[in-house]
Amino acid sequence: MKCPTCKTDLVPTVRHKIAVKTCSSCQGMWFERQELDELEDEAFDFGEDAKGTLVFSSTPTTAPCPECNAPLRRFRYRLYDLEMDFCENQHGYWLDADEDTRVLELMKKEEAETKRKVIAEDQWAMTLKRMRKGSFLSKVRDLFH
Repeated sequence: MKCPTCKTDLVPTVRHKIAVKTCSSCQGMWFERQELDELEDEAFDFGEDAKGTLVFSSTPTTAPCPECNAPLRRFRYRLYDLEMDFCENQHGYWLDADEDTRVLELMKKEEAETKRKVIAEDQWAMTLKRMRKGSFLSKVRDLFH
């Protein structure tokens, strides 16, 4: 397998407990589909539905897929300010040096925001439940009588 940027051989490496292939020259990384999922799951455990769409739109590049040589496509990862490439034939994702760490940071941030939203929704549901109790409604009615 060759680096789509440098055309040098990719070498097996472990990044964040995941076996991936990296370029010893540019430090770019090839993540197969399931490997990117594993990386995200290191930080985000609410399930795929909570993560949102991975690719909304993409543009063609001249870089070839390391597995099938089809042109990779560039996209903004989950609409964040992180761009990466993917193979339309679903072989994997090309990440530049240290972008795997950025993916983990973004997933940790997303998980924290999701937890906050869940807590807020639970608190609002409890408030509505208390408001619907007869005692509360009768207190409100008494205010207007």
